[in-house]
Amino acid sequence: MYTTLGATGSHDDTQAASESERIQEEDVLPDSDGSQTFLRIDGMYSATCEAYLESLAETQSGVISAEASYVTETIRIDHDPATVSKETLRDALSTLGYTAYLRDDASTEADTAGGTTRRSREMGGIRKRRDDQLLGMRYSVGFLFGAFLLVPYVAILYPAQLASIFDWQALAIFEGAFRLDSQGAFVFLRLYFVMTGIILVFTGLPVLRGAYISLKMRRPNTDLLVAITAVSAYLYSTAAVILGQNDIFYDLAIVVTAAVTAMVFYESSIKQRALDRLTELTISQVEQARTYDSDGTTQDVRVEDLEAGDVVLVRQGERVPVDGELVEDSCTVDEAIVTGESLPVVKRAGDDVIGGSIVTDGAALVRVGPDVTSSIDRITTAVWDLQSATHGVQRHADQLASYAVFLVVGAAVTVGSVGALAFGMAPPDAALLALLVLLAGSPWALGLATPLSVAKSLSSALRRGIIIFDETVFERLRDVDIVVFDKTGTLTTGEMEVIEADAPPELLDAVAELEQWASHPAANAIVTAFADKDGGDDTEDQLDSADDAVGTEGVGQIREFTNHRSGIEGVIGDTSYLVGNLDLFAEQGWTVDDDIRSRIADARGFGQLPVVIGRDGAAEGLIVVGDEPRDGWDDTVSRLGERGTEVVVLTGDDEEATDFFKRHDAVTHVFATVPPEGKTVTIRRLKSDGQVAMVGDGTNDAPALAAADLGISLGGGTALAADAADIAIVDNDIRSVETAFDLAGAARRRVKQNNLLAFSYNGIALAALAVGFFNPLTAAAAVIASGGLLAVNTRRKLLG
Repeated sequence: MYTTLGATGSHDDTQAASESERIQEEDVLPDSDGSQTFLRIDGMYSATCEAYLESLAETQSGVISAEASYVTETIRIDHDPATVSKETLRDALSTLGYTAYLRDDASTEADTAGGTTRRSREMGGIRKRRDDQLLGMRYSVGFLFGAFLLVPYVAILYPAQLASIFDWQALAIFEGAFRLDSQGAFVFLRLYFVMTGIILVFTGLPVLRGAYISLKMRRPNTDLLVAITAVSAYLYSTAAVILGQNDIFYDLAIVVTAAVTAMVFYESSIKQRALDRLTELTISQVEQARTYDSDGTTQDVRVEDLEAGDVVLVRQGERVPVDGELVEDSCTVDEAIVTGESLPVVKRAGDDVIGGSIVTDGAALVRVGPDVTSSIDRITTAVWDLQSATHGVQRHADQLASYAVFLVVGAAVTVGSVGALAFGMAPPDAALLALLVLLAGSPWALGLATPLSVAKSLSSALRRGIIIFDETVFERLRDVDIVVFDKTGTLTTGEMEVIEADAPPELLDAVAELEQWASHPAANAIVTAFADKDGGDDTEDQLDSADDAVGTEGVGQIREFTNHRSGIEGVIGDTSYLVGNLDLFAEQGWTVDDDIRSRIADARGFGQLPVVIGRDGAAEGLIVVGDEPRDGWDDTVSRLGERGTEVVVLTGDDEEATDFFKRHDAVTHVFATVPPEGKTVTIRRLKSDGQVAMVGDGTNDAPALAAADLGISLGGGTALAADAADIAIVDNDIRSVETAFDLAGAARRRVKQNNLLAFSYNGIALAALAVGFFNPLTAAAAVIASGGLLAVNTRRKLLG
């Protein structure tokens, strides 16, 4: 490279330097001994699910420990592979509606899943699609059969209930309807008993499963509230039929079950739409490798089939499949995906090459290392390990449910007992009264409000190009105290280009001609900026012309060319040229005046690379190459600062490359020269001061994104970064980070409003029960009122 990066900067240089030393001493990438299995669990959506799956895994023989996270739908199981296989663990956890996937096997479904990120492949695989289709079938059955069964209610039973209340001539024909002294009515009600039971069990199975698990784990949730209402309605109606009464609440069981399942299906479809957007992101894992034999022949093989000592051929533009050593010649490699450094590096024979990096110039013959692993593989394992430890928080609605369950059940038991003991009611009548209290008092609409609020909030974010995968993101985003930004590719574009040039035009033309032969990082940027400025030929034609010019004497023709590690040297016509850093000019004995040295010092910052250019023994000018700041970064950082949020910049570049950020009023700390593994350590230390959000785009950022309380990846980032993050921004608009904070605040207001409106059902139902008019008609009115209020409130825009 033209310059060597190194140093650490922050507002407190001494403190930052010692912090950097500590960071670099630690390694957060876990050592894998083959005893860890990572599974993604479909259907895990609450802290209760985490506890249940952990306990279920730990009951398996040979399992040492298990750690689950519903936020990332991941569970890590430490086990003895000789006692229990990972396939056995997968099958054991695929129960009660949960579906487990081996995360290592996600790539095998790439063709059928159609996704580029591992998350999209996992969630688009055959088993997952089958689960989604089954959920859709449950919704369809509940809707179709439910609509059919509700017709007699609307046409006969509701008018009959009105006739018992109001003495209207128009309702006279409905008096006495649904009396059980009619054999036809009894047969009709038997049909309802069977059909409603089918809807309750088949359509409502996900809800019943959630209720069962909440009881088993002693953690009441909204599923339990919904189950209490639906099952109570079914039991009360069945008892009413047997006792010859016509206040039959099968309709309530149908509506509650179908409506909640429909909202779960709707929420799932919104999340699937979000996952579909991930296919636009790039992939960083390498599936295939090209082995190179001594006779020059090549063969495509799977990466897992490589052995230590194999030689693989990596052509320009391809990723290096595994870590290894460059065998011969030289090439330029972009390691930003792993190391985070903004500038590509020149590799020569004998140099180490990192798996996952991209060969940007030339081709590489890489001898596979002894471990046959890629740095990306190790980073992936680190991400999974961190994700499994990201425990979710109990949802606000579930917290309400934990109080409501005890209150409602206690009230039902009390009322039934008082009716039997104090008023001498017969046990069946007392039991029916208790069931009525459950029907009217259980706030089941919380189970409707939660998925509806979540789905609409996720949809609002998606319309703005912000992909959010679960509702806890909004809650965690609101609690963020510190936002950490990666520099390269996040605050900057990550693309090398000429920012400024100060040299005679003819010197720039000559340098651009020489740079077409260079293999150093800045070559392409310089050629793009200065070669063929008149628009004659394309780059390929320029290279062909330069090829023809080599060895040809005369003015304007390249006679000699030397590629140094820190620059290039050449002769065009009768003039010698040198391009590189100050060290190269010193090595070659060329003079550099103080004015150029001063301009070099001023040019450093924002990851910029000053390139000295000269001819015939003296430096005559300067070209500054680097990645430009991303549009909107200043406003985003400033607005976060106005919120009272601390802003931290984290980078692998040196101190001088971060001077620009240190001068920004909203930036509280800048940590430079932080290695990839050190980013995770930094995040962990910052978490001791508050809730931390990390914004990044590269594979090297993935462990830090997973370790943060909230990870945000930009759309131009890598697949692994998107998989590790909680929020993926589809485009590269950094202003979407601020928009996500605004959405979180608006989502909180909507959730609180919807949860409050969900109790409107209970307000109407309990009032009707208190005056003795609680029947299928008033229950239906309460359902319509609460559902309508929820729908109207949810349709309002989150943001203006």
